[in-house]
Amino acid sequence: MGRIRKVELVKAVYRIGDTFPEPKMGDVAFVGRSNVGKSTLLNTLFGRNLAHVSKNPGKTRSINFYLVNSDFYMVDLPGYGYARVSKVERQHWARLISNYFELRWSLKLVFVLIDGRHGLQKKDHELMEWLSQFDIPFVIILTKMDKVKKSERGKAIEKAKKDLSVYGDYTIIPYSSVTREGVEEILKTAFTAVGVK
Repeated sequence: MGRIRKVELVKAVYRIGDTFPEPKMGDVAFVGRSNVGKSTLLNTLFGRNLAHVSKNPGKTRSINFYLVNSDFYMVDLPGYGYARVSKVERQHWARLISNYFELRWSLKLVFVLIDGRHGLQKKDHELMEWLSQFDIPFVIILTKMDKVKKSERGKAIEKAKKDLSVYGDYTIIPYSSVTREGVEEILKTAFTAVGVK
């Protein structure tokens, strides 16, 4: 399995028209609802605090490109579904992400983060449909699984599988930043997607 030996933030893209960094061996992107734990997940994978973690959702306002081992990018996309951000700004984020999906030919895989306690929400389904239209492969990460009762874990995973079945057969990775469950599998999946050992 691949290991992250070094990682650095090389570019933050705020506007449509800004250039993306040189593709390298490919991108794996991370996207999810605001407050789903995306920045915490990235910092857990990196083994250091590079992605900004905030108690106030909606802080990722740019597409952030993290260069891993000088080989490929882990890309942090703005969170979606955060009501306190203005409609205009939410629309801007949507266009920014859509532009990335359309133009970034080196995108190999998208990790979609879903809160394991709540399952798929309306905005999550909209994202899945979006990714399906772009024909972009994705893997589901069920976050905050340490907060799901052991007796409820099986039900939560099965419900996610059922909800996802309309889009096909997708890999689901239960994850927790507290117990580090799923970290090895996420890293293995990311490295495999870009063809790096």
